[in-house]
Amino acid sequence: MSRILVTGAAGLLGGEVCARLVARGHSVTAMVHRTPDILANDGTKVAVGEIVPGDVSLPRMGWSEDEFARIAAGHDLLIHCAATVRFDLDEADYAAVNVGGTANAIALAEAGGMEFLHVSTAYVCGDRNGPIREDDPLPESGYANGYEASKAAGERLVRNSGLPWAIARPSVVVGEHASGAIRQFDTTYAAFKLIAEGRVRHMAATPGATLDFVPIDHVAGGIVAIAENMDEASGRTFHLVAGRTLPIERFIHAIGAYPQFHEPALVEPARFDPASLPALERRLYKRVAGLYAAYFQRDPQFDDSAFRVLTGSACPPTGEPYIRRLIDHCIAVGFLSAA
Repeated sequence: MSRILVTGAAGLLGGEVCARLVARGHSVTAMVHRTPDILANDGTKVAVGEIVPGDVSLPRMGWSEDEFARIAAGHDLLIHCAATVRFDLDEADYAAVNVGGTANAIALAEAGGMEFLHVSTAYVCGDRNGPIREDDPLPESGYANGYEASKAAGERLVRNSGLPWAIARPSVVVGEHASGAIRQFDTTYAAFKLIAEGRVRHMAATPGATLDFVPIDHVAGGIVAIAENMDEASGRTFHLVAGRTLPIERFIHAIGAYPQFHEPALVEPARFDPASLPALERRLYKRVAGLYAAYFQRDPQFDDSAFRVLTGSACPPTGEPYIRRLIDHCIAVGFLSAA
């Protein structure tokens, strides 16, 4: 049994990670920002050992010196899930939470002599296409948004620390594999809803572009598996990805297979002009769907060989049947219309 501190424990991924750690018999302290409850992906409360409010953007997480010292000394491993995953923030917000928050988490781990497992994103590859290896160097530029750039900056801090560290890189985290269920619908789902319901009818897309949707249970289970193998994982990076990307065209055809939904027109980026869209669609595209346009224009093929060797596990099959399960769950809970 390890004594593990999880930042961002009230978040979608952090809550499921806590649930799996507790189920495995670990002693878990959950650090939260505002939300007091720790919930698994199925919505059940997780009985962690302690819940501590804190703010990763503040020095010492906003704690007193005594509280900081107590928490630092009481844990063997820090799993850093806390981050903002929005794509529409100012650079200062990313700097405070995703970069500064990582620096503050590192300082806490250093004070307690903890190991450090950092949750990043596979899309720190930037605008690269083709094979993306887990040990490829971070690009200096080419990031689609401030989120990607800030996660890359956070990774650099981790790599340059003196801690025993490992980095987990999920791709686009969506619902549980078998059922498609997900506890909360974040901005990725908000963009999907606008497209499916026909309020955004055009998307800039490069022929051959792909998406990598990964089930939350594979990601959370993978993080726990890395945490339990930190001796072997130390100093290495692991992709938590589907391993079988989905062509954009097949993704939108899966949407259009439902009679109540709209299959958007895919327009090559050179011919796509958001200003030519109808007024309402133009506003929605700018505010939500357009933030994800870069993901319709790339074809990164994430290799997860190191993860599979470390853990002996791989992501279960995804593809169109999995997309349909995601859509069916959205309909069943009322997030998408049934007719």
